[in-house]
Amino acid sequence: MNPKAPRTIAKKTITEEEKIILKKIGDKLKELRKDAGYTSYEYFAYENNISRPQYGKYEAGANIQLNTLIRILSHLNISLEDFFKGI
Repeated sequence: MNPKAPRTIAKKTITEEEKIILKKIGDKLKELRKDAGYTSYEYFAYENNISRPQYGKYEAGANIQLNTLIRILSHLNISLEDFFKGI
């Protein structure tokens, strides 16, 4: 195998179960944002130096990387453990 050859990674399809979980995560992010006093996801994202369009997608249930979730939760002053209670 040529080490300089580009690698291809198969795009994985998200299952219905995964979509449901991602939607729950998005709903919880939205709830916590509102509880923190941010009526607009755009203002929250702007205040915390997060891409506004991308953050809106997270609240809508888009796939989110764990390190991104941890960073968002730190702005909301909630632990990962507490976040996942009830999900």
